[in-house]
Amino acid sequence: MRECISVHIGQAGVQIGNATWELYCLEHGIEADGKPSKETTDNCFGTFFSEVENGKMVPRAVMVGLEPTVVDERSNVVVCKASSSSIHFEVALAQDFVMERFYKLAEQCCGLQGFFVFHSFRGGTGSGFTALLMQKLTQDFGKKSKLEFVVYPAPQVCTAVTERYNSILTTHMTLNHSDCAFMVDNEAIYDICRRKLGTERPDYSLICSSYLKLLRNEIKTALRTHKTIHDTCNMQNFLKIIE
Repeated sequence: MRECISVHIGQAGVQIGNATWELYCLEHGIEADGKPSKETTDNCFGTFFSEVENGKMVPRAVMVGLEPTVVDERSNVVVCKASSSSIHFEVALAQDFVMERFYKLAEQCCGLQGFFVFHSFRGGTGSGFTALLMQKLTQDFGKKSKLEFVVYPAPQVCTAVTERYNSILTTHMTLNHSDCAFMVDNEAIYDICRRKLGTERPDYSLICSSYLKLLRNEIKTALRTHKTIHDTCNMQNFLKIIE
């Protein structure tokens, strides 16, 4: 079995992660208590889930936030009580704590394939900390694949003056450490919602998470031998909306 570790960094990464893992559970037939339903015949949990002693399936993921309000305090959740405030340099303090989680997850894998990194380019955690973490992953895990799923800032929906600087610096710093990056633009998503969905004031977290979890699931399908939701609810219906 080839395992993958997911890391969700900052508010955007965590929000995308919440929606993504909900879809994973639906697709694999995992119920709210973490156990597979009696009707499920899917045995391909190992790529993204770890099975614990009581039979529950635990996501092989790490969620990182520098502010306690961003993520829930649970296992494999790293929360450092220091405000990033869209600034690069403060986030380096949490690196060792996050890497410890990665080492533990990697030890539980039979054949680690790589990392999926979810973040945005605008904030201090999603930009500065991600750039630092990507360099560390390259240093400690060698040629393991690293795929990014990112939200790129746009001038029309800018909320901080540092967004453009963070995005430029992060793009430069992660260029040599990422094997592939899948990007969506904030302004484009808002425009799609206004023109095609008839929503004048779309909810930022809901729209971004919904779009990215569909894109993310489409890519994940190639890693598995069985398909469930993908066969009946694939991305073609969604793409018709944005054509």
